[in-house]
Amino acid sequence: MAIWFRHLLTDGLARRRPELAALPFVLAAPVKNKIVITASSMPAEREGAFTGMAVADARAAVPELLVVDDVPGQAAKLLRLIGLGCIRYTPVVSLDLPDGLMLDISGCAHLWGGEREYLKEIVLKLRAAGFDARAAIADTPGAAWAVVRYATRSPIIISGEQAAAICALPPAALRPEPEALERLHKLGFRNIGPLLETAPQALRRRFGKSLLLRIDQALGRVGEYWEPLVPPVPYTERLPCLEPIRTAPGIEIAIEKLLEALCLRLQQEGLGVRKAVLKCHRIDGRKVQTGISTTKGSHSVSHLLRLFKLQIDKIEPALGIELFVLEAPRVEEMETEQEQLWAEARGLGDTALAELLDRIAGKVGAGAIQRFLPAEHHWPEQSVKLAGSLTEQPETVWPELPRPIRLLGQPELIEVMALVPDRPPKVFTHKGRRHTIVKADGPERIGREWWRDGGEHRDYYIVEDNEGNRYWVFRSGHYDGDDAQWFLHGYFA
Repeated sequence: MAIWFRHLLTDGLARRRPELAALPFVLAAPVKNKIVITASSMPAEREGAFTGMAVADARAAVPELLVVDDVPGQAAKLLRLIGLGCIRYTPVVSLDLPDGLMLDISGCAHLWGGEREYLKEIVLKLRAAGFDARAAIADTPGAAWAVVRYATRSPIIISGEQAAAICALPPAALRPEPEALERLHKLGFRNIGPLLETAPQALRRRFGKSLLLRIDQALGRVGEYWEPLVPPVPYTERLPCLEPIRTAPGIEIAIEKLLEALCLRLQQEGLGVRKAVLKCHRIDGRKVQTGISTTKGSHSVSHLLRLFKLQIDKIEPALGIELFVLEAPRVEEMETEQEQLWAEARGLGDTALAELLDRIAGKVGAGAIQRFLPAEHHWPEQSVKLAGSLTEQPETVWPELPRPIRLLGQPELIEVMALVPDRPPKVFTHKGRRHTIVKADGPERIGREWWRDGGEHRDYYIVEDNEGNRYWVFRSGHYDGDDAQWFLHGYFA
């Protein structure tokens, strides 16, 4: 999606000074020997004062024209602020100086009900904020840029129809160099269509490679890179190096210094790190980075340093690292802890436990550590759920009856021999192996919720075979019914 702000600077000034909104005013700056309008408000344009005119000429057409000095760099600052606000619609937003934004909306439009509703939402939001904004969607940035500025039809281009969408637009829609654009006008090219039909060799001879590149970018033959905006990280520490760092001990010392400065700030504000990213800028111009995550907020330098030590092997210093940047994009509030005079078991709230889990996750991966909570379901395979954090509290209680150490995700069918149909099995066969039962306890009847499957039930037994292994088996259905089947559902220690 390309967004074009037709009166960016004047709209921004009118937001800061609402008394200007209804007045004809312009921004102006000295160019050579005269004062020239650099941006014109919509009321001023309606009166006849346009961008590029000399202020003296504009005053002749609009006697009540208000002139404000233009401040260099305002467009980039204003676009950056708007772009950061647009990150709520897509994570990839780029500046298109001097008066536009470029959004990569891949996989985002469906969240707003489709591309048309998505475009409408963004444009209306920007207009409500006081900006005269237009937007267009296409497969390529070049086509979207051309359509939003020069097309008068639908702003949404069907996938693969870039050529048809831009063929009637003027050559300026291709973003050519000024010399090439002037030459195109002299040769009589009034729209892009004839350029698309001209042999590339002829275009290269007359206009150079840049025009061919713009055509290929608009049609999607060549990719186009846009530098995305990066939201500022409020908790950042930098460490420049007098000499390039190339060794693991040197990297460890740099990390420790950064952590000391960062954790001091966080302690003063009652915050702790949940995620930290280390960016290493090498002297060859490349950047390598690594990161850590914690189970709960921490501003312990020693603990965070231990986590980073596990990542140092992943940092390739090459010819040397000249700048270290430590960012904490995710922090959380921490309760101030009083020092204790005696040891006290604190369970899941123990900081030492959280630090231990962090170290284990750094070695084997966070996905290998799981915590389960009871869920409001009768069926055993549905009665547990993954906890979202170490501190999440259960909404219900665990059953008081014994449950197996290992519960199968899906019960597995077994063949059973029983002396009496309504008693526990004497022998069962699972995956071709025969188990002779010497002890059994049960049954425990577990019924399905009445609104599911007609209230189906299971009769569970804890059985022990002649080798001392204990299993959790159940009979599905009534023992005197034709549909009764036996299943293995878990293993005890």
